[in-house]
Amino acid sequence: MRFAIGLVLAGLSSASALDQWPAHVASQPQRPTPPSRPLQWGDINVIATTDTHGWLLGHEKQSFPEPNYSGTWGDYSAFVTHMKELAAEKDVDLLLVDSGDLHDGTGLTDGFPAGGVDAQDSNEFFKQIPYDVLAIGNHELYTYANTFDMHMNFARHHEGRYLSSNVNITVFDANNQSVSVPVGNRFRKFTTRKGRSVTAFGVLFDFWGNAVNTTLQHVEDMILERWFTDAIADEPDLFLLVGHMPVARDRWPLVFDAIRKVHPTTPILIFGGHSHVRDCLQLDGRSMSLASGRYMETLGWMSLDLDKDSTQSLNFSRRYLDANLVTYQYHTNRTNLTFGTAEGRNITEGLRKLEERFGLGFQYGTAPRDYTMTRAPYPSNDSILTLIVEEATPTVLAMNTSRKGIPSLLIISSGSQRFDIYKGPFTKNDQLTASPFVNEYIYIPDVPFAAATKVLPTLNRAGAERLWPEQEGEGETRQMRMWRQERAVEQGYVDWLEDMHRRYHARPPASAAAQSELTLGYVTTDACPGAGDDVLHTPLPVHRIPDFIASRTPDVGGDPGATVDLVFVDFIKAQVIHTLNAVQTARVYSLVDVFVYSPAMTNEVLGMYAQAAWN
Repeated sequence: MRFAIGLVLAGLSSASALDQWPAHVASQPQRPTPPSRPLQWGDINVIATTDTHGWLLGHEKQSFPEPNYSGTWGDYSAFVTHMKELAAEKDVDLLLVDSGDLHDGTGLTDGFPAGGVDAQDSNEFFKQIPYDVLAIGNHELYTYANTFDMHMNFARHHEGRYLSSNVNITVFDANNQSVSVPVGNRFRKFTTRKGRSVTAFGVLFDFWGNAVNTTLQHVEDMILERWFTDAIADEPDLFLLVGHMPVARDRWPLVFDAIRKVHPTTPILIFGGHSHVRDCLQLDGRSMSLASGRYMETLGWMSLDLDKDSTQSLNFSRRYLDANLVTYQYHTNRTNLTFGTAEGRNITEGLRKLEERFGLGFQYGTAPRDYTMTRAPYPSNDSILTLIVEEATPTVLAMNTSRKGIPSLLIISSGSQRFDIYKGPFTKNDQLTASPFVNEYIYIPDVPFAAATKVLPTLNRAGAERLWPEQEGEGETRQMRMWRQERAVEQGYVDWLEDMHRRYHARPPASAAAQSELTLGYVTTDACPGAGDDVLHTPLPVHRIPDFIASRTPDVGGDPGATVDLVFVDFIKAQVIHTLNAVQTARVYSLVDVFVYSPAMTNEVLGMYAQAAWN
């Protein structure tokens, strides 16, 4: 329920107290809803993050659900500090884990100047959180320079806590010989503050879009390795499995079963990721598996009470926390006047300086409304896909092509957009977040109008899964494999949103008054007992979008012999050529018929359009 913050947390009733809120929170006309109940603490407690993807300054837009996730990395640091203090007061253990994918997501990771390394600067702030176990993600492996940086800098900083149980990198040794070594460590054995022994692993799903000179091992092969069987031979107080892998319908049961064959009753805690959803399940009564969403929107919480020499089910709890100051203060019993820490303030200030150094605050214009990926139907005025394909790209291309005035039809993949645009200032960071992929606009001239208009529906009937290689007989490229992987994540996330929406509206209706007080957010149903969400929300509306979208059909005046420029992005050129040859037989098109349409690149279009149309 949406209460005024001052009625929920002490110390917020005065104007001077409200002035203490950070600017990105104080400027919000409606602040996040407080949690519904305190956390359940146990003997072992874990805070989990995953798929942060550079969202270290939080979600700063004012349209819901963004305020739910408005906490900065500095706020999170303060939360960790206070939770550690609470754990000490309660005389229990509190562990911190992260399941990977630190790269690729916002300007803090992707906005580095030429010659830099993705996320190298932002990871300096990630290092300042005292994680007990971190695991590698697939986004750490797309570019060798990123993996090398994680190996040489990030892993070394964490001194054995950064785990890559089935991922290696090839480097030169002291004798200038190439050797394949783990990016981090294979496993970690450590003792908690309370003296409990932990054996931890960091496992990556079977991912095959990795860069040259990085190597992944199948999970089923990893569990047969001597180092693995030796590592699980001795029984700890608990096994901690942290990895970039969905907790449902993936390879965790292979690792789980290998441990269970040796230790049938030892508690096993699994923290997954990659799928960008909130999820929980239990493989047996003495284990729990948890995934904590995406983009620093969610903190996962798990607790359990240990027992000795028992085979009975353990007492677990789990919770999905909205990542914002209201949540953090509620669960640490702090106010806006007592919550902040020097370390947290330094982190946020440092991130602001990095934002300034990368020029991420440069404002192209002011977006007049929210443009969303799936919350608005396509086509519609509130759809970012409609904006991109019917307004922004045609406008920019018309200003940057020698083909101006010649009728054209533009076709792009809907997967070219990564995130929503929200009403208000549209900055360089927003551009990098919403449309990061760098592709060229190319075209085939003089395509018969009748054939050109058949390409889009034929592409969508075939589906985006049908990606053809450029040359006959050529295998699937690494870029195609990477694209498939990212598309699978996005499709799974949309499926999850649809399921949330469907389940919510299948429930007995709540009172209109109660529903009116709920803000938009996640409404999670998972396979674990009890309610997982920390805050009550109404679910996000969700609409399916086609794989491919096109600009408005050009007006050719009814001329049956009219021709147009068929414009598309270079990533789908083989697919478009194949389709064009399938919808007509008058001519066989090939790569020699394709030319560059404009010097403008896909990741520049939104900024250029905003400068022209939103000022």
